[in-house]
Amino acid sequence: MTNTPFSLVLLFFSLFMPTLISSTTLQNPELVVHEVNSKINASSARRNLGYLSCGSGNPIDDCWRCDSNWEKNRQRLADCAIGFGKNAMGGKNGKIYVVTDSGDDDPVSPKPGTLRYAVIQEEPLWIIFARDMVIKLKEELIMNSFKTIDGRGASVHIAGGPCITIQFVTNIIIHGINIHDCKQGGNAMVRDSPRHFGWRTISDGDGVSIFGGSHVWVDHCSLSNCEDGLIDAIYGSTAITISNNFMTHHDKVMLLGHSDSYIKDKNMQVTIAFNHFGEGLVQRMPRCRLGYFHVVNNDYTHWEMYAIGGSGNPTINSQGNRFVAPNIRFSKEVTKYEDAPVSEWKNWNWRSEGDLLLNGAFFTPSGGGTSSSYARASSLSARPSSLVGSITVASGTLNCKKGSPC
Repeated sequence: MTNTPFSLVLLFFSLFMPTLISSTTLQNPELVVHEVNSKINASSARRNLGYLSCGSGNPIDDCWRCDSNWEKNRQRLADCAIGFGKNAMGGKNGKIYVVTDSGDDDPVSPKPGTLRYAVIQEEPLWIIFARDMVIKLKEELIMNSFKTIDGRGASVHIAGGPCITIQFVTNIIIHGINIHDCKQGGNAMVRDSPRHFGWRTISDGDGVSIFGGSHVWVDHCSLSNCEDGLIDAIYGSTAITISNNFMTHHDKVMLLGHSDSYIKDKNMQVTIAFNHFGEGLVQRMPRCRLGYFHVVNNDYTHWEMYAIGGSGNPTINSQGNRFVAPNIRFSKEVTKYEDAPVSEWKNWNWRSEGDLLLNGAFFTPSGGGTSSSYARASSLSARPSSLVGSITVASGTLNCKKGSPC
């Protein structure tokens, strides 16, 4: 690097030196947009110079997947998030915890070595897996703050029982997990920290339930066939990114917002980026209420009813997605305005910008919002929709091998 301009050296350190993020402070949305755009533009400059990039065009993956030593540098992943959940630290700077036992015999007194034992601890932990395993939980996996569940290097399935609950906690990363066939749990005692357990009523049967949670990032997971939603975020949850996931075979895919009258959800901000919504999906990709939702560079290859819907006057910013309508005559519309007459929903701010609409797909926009009205529903720069296929080609869990790029 002896011939590298000093300004580029400064750029390198400014982008890659780790920073400590407050677990409670939510940044001004306009500042988030400016910062993310600047970093993406800088990332493009690095690609042109040949520095530190696989060149896939997916800014999350380009941040870490080309590192052949990813297994030794696992926590670098925490620096790669984008969107509204980009400050989710997970277990960064904490110890590595290795799950060695796939069992879940006692939700009140979990054994050391189990996933449940790891996620309830008070300290930050980066949780990995000793081998391939299928974990059938007896009750919801209630997570404590500052945890990463990192499935890279193993084939890990959470399936056949209740699944993951992120309730009133912060700084959670879930990466590289197969989550499917999730069932209801409850009417049971469940521990949520080393010092507390309590009675749980019947759960919904979500794959990932975010309930009053913040700074949450769900990335490169494969989700299907759960009893309720694949990923739901309600009760004042915010600062969430859902990225690079592969979702299939499910009816009500994603609910964002508890009810039209739950005012705290007006502050919800969710980024949905680089996901593949695939075979066997019906609706809610996502269904939004009240808050601000950036749906960007996703690949929609299947839906039976609609793709994006909502009620309660949410702001939906759809940019650079690829929508392939089904061969169902009356299901060509991407959007569904729920629980309101036209006289009401025509004032909601829903826009389609740069989306690719195929096989008769059409998006019904609404509202008269200028670009400034979408600032709170903007979290990263959209790539052209023509690139969506290459950006999302590796969605879902990855087959990562030690010693080679993932």
